[in-house]
Amino acid sequence: MIPARRALVCLIITTLLSLLVYYQSASAAVTVSTLRSKVPQVIGLGEYFETEEQHIQDEHSRPFTQQGDLHAPGNSPNSAAPADAPSIKPSGSKYTRNLIMAKMKKENVTWLDDVDLGPEVTKMIYMADDPKAPLHPPKNKGHEVMTYLTYIIDHYDDLADVNIFMHSHRDAWHNNELLNWDAGEMIRRLSSERVQRQGYMNMRCHWIPGCPDWIHPGQVEEDKEKLEQALIASAWAELFSDKPIPAVLAQPCCSQFALSRDRIRATPVAKYKHYREWLLRSNIRDTMTGRIFEYIWQVIFTDESVFCPNQRTCYCDGYGVCFEDEKTFDKWFELRYQKQKAQGELREWNSKAEAIEKFKADDGRWLRGAETGELQVPEIGKKEELEALIADLNEDLEKRRLEAIQRGTNPKIRAESDGRPWTDGDGF
Repeated sequence: MIPARRALVCLIITTLLSLLVYYQSASAAVTVSTLRSKVPQVIGLGEYFETEEQHIQDEHSRPFTQQGDLHAPGNSPNSAAPADAPSIKPSGSKYTRNLIMAKMKKENVTWLDDVDLGPEVTKMIYMADDPKAPLHPPKNKGHEVMTYLTYIIDHYDDLADVNIFMHSHRDAWHNNELLNWDAGEMIRRLSSERVQRQGYMNMRCHWIPGCPDWIHPGQVEEDKEKLEQALIASAWAELFSDKPIPAVLAQPCCSQFALSRDRIRATPVAKYKHYREWLLRSNIRDTMTGRIFEYIWQVIFTDESVFCPNQRTCYCDGYGVCFEDEKTFDKWFELRYQKQKAQGELREWNSKAEAIEKFKADDGRWLRGAETGELQVPEIGKKEELEALIADLNEDLEKRRLEAIQRGTNPKIRAESDGRPWTDGDGF
């Protein structure tokens, strides 16, 4: 009898441990599904996995890794190192701007014709899978990387002042939230002057995913959150034979950035041809070659392994969305978190209410099973309370956002956010 009881106890313990392992595994496989259900994402362009708890913390609270964590550790600068003798024009001058996009034949980019992209924008849309298209890369491989490199190689001698490299979809989770995740708004509001000063500007302001220490090239074991990590060391040796492999590679995802003409030409065209040739002959699967470059563009254009600019500065000097200070910037995301939390509670309330309806007959009688305790009765009046709270928070968030945009019309405020001197007449 005793051995039987021991066996039963062991079986229960084993079952509990199995459930625990299953739960942890299932939790780790949850993606940013809530956000991605609203805005699409192309495979290989910044995909990552996270637990639901991390999703709430990272996507619905302050965009920094920790409170006050404004800069990456080590030698990461606040911004890209200023280009040598940047071509800043007199205040009020216009800059030529090229928009470089890669698309498949099945993808529709007519949205570009329906939005205001700002002044002096020339659209250069590459058809990745149509060799007969006016603009196309030599091979449909490496996602956007092949198109970006092909544009630089083919137009090295006739580049625009500002060259904007973007994905073809308008709405995406990896676009900037304070600009409503809208690629059109990002392009229109992008500061050409900041691009000239910095040379290289990541179009995404938010650190997560990518900063402050995302990729560890020395880790060769596969990490399901960063499948490219185990491949980077071998790729690095071929791409940058003259550079030691860094301990960390980091920058905000997801391969959307702007470059000045001077910054592109600071690297010989032969180097870009070398990178493209590697891409053409690499045996690494297509999705991963694109993701490898996602975290080495900053090496190519800034010679920095870690590039995690201040997020408030990125929004203010980069797009003219200027909060007064870090505290008010944080407050916006705190309110956003409160709204998302209330929305989650409202979904839970509605689920309970729907479950109750399943136990009611058409004539209003309770069906068998209603008395078993399976039902959770939602709190009376809670739905209206949550709906009112969400409406108030939405109004407050939009008011603060629009005030920040208005504040961004002042070039002095933008300069202060970037820590640079400004005098009357300097412009943006």
